[in-house]
Amino acid sequence: MMSLFEKINDELKAAMKARDKVKLEALRNIKKVMIEARAAKGAGSELTDDESLKIIAKLAKQGTDSAAIYKEQNRSELAEQEMAQVAVYETFLPKKLTGEELLKAVKIIVEKTGATSMKDMGKVMGVASKELAGKAEGSEIAARVKELLS
Repeated sequence: MMSLFEKINDELKAAMKARDKVKLEALRNIKKVMIEARAAKGAGSELTDDESLKIIAKLAKQGTDSAAIYKEQNRSELAEQEMAQVAVYETFLPKKLTGEELLKAVKIIVEKTGATSMKDMGKVMGVASKELAGKAEGSEIAARVKELLS
């Protein structure tokens, strides 16, 4: 089975052939950060798909945050460029949960951990952050956990 890193390389070649500037730039960003992460792990290290997904999710979050700042500064063309790249990143990420799906998932985790009050928030967040990584923002997960435990 092809690793996410190999898939990104293939997509990069296709974007070059198609002369898709936005996709090319986004994929080059992903590849650059992945190569840096591999180097940090040590010579000859490969990234797991989980590690690769974390990198892509982080890039998507940074892009979304940057776009929000550009919007505040009335620099819509830069905001649009950022969001175009985020759209490319999101093609590699698991589908985001809807508000309702997230609430259901958090309810199951609360039951599984036996949490009953806000004192258990840390325990629930630990499990939820792992299980829902890439499927929801940490702040959204925390809000649902608070809602259910208070």
